[in-house]
Amino acid sequence: MKTYKTYQPRQKDVIREWHLIDAKGAVLGRLATEVATYLTGKNKATYSNHMDVGGWVIVTNARDVILTGKKSIQKLYRSHSGFPGGFKEIKFEKMFAERPTKVIELAVSGMLPDNRLKSKRLARLKVYADEKHPYGNRFQNKQQSA
Repeated sequence: MKTYKTYQPRQKDVIREWHLIDAKGAVLGRLATEVATYLTGKNKATYSNHMDVGGWVIVTNARDVILTGKKSIQKLYRSHSGFPGGFKEIKFEKMFAERPTKVIELAVSGMLPDNRLKSKRLARLKVYADEKHPYGNRFQNKQQSA
């Protein structure tokens, strides 16, 4: 009888790819799931849920993302400081007008699993309101080792 070994990637073997995503005309939730897939590394054959094998993601044109239905009017962002009277509610319209990049960051953060790897994955997400970003030369080689 033949035995098979399960492949376990090593951290030194992880290759972090760079992904450039244009958010112009994209629906926020669908964009967030695509970004979360690249950050976790689920698009790779070497994916392992206990390791961080994902890549870098650059999102441009955050100002041009859209929401479907009445969400742009009804959506609220809620937070609480933990102190009495520390509850805050901010409407989507206000948040989007002030910081359109924060809207995408919060959506992607909600799509990632709540574990020890979440902060490392979110650190590899870079969101920009317009087309300009400082990572132009990174996409020529498409890969960077960890």
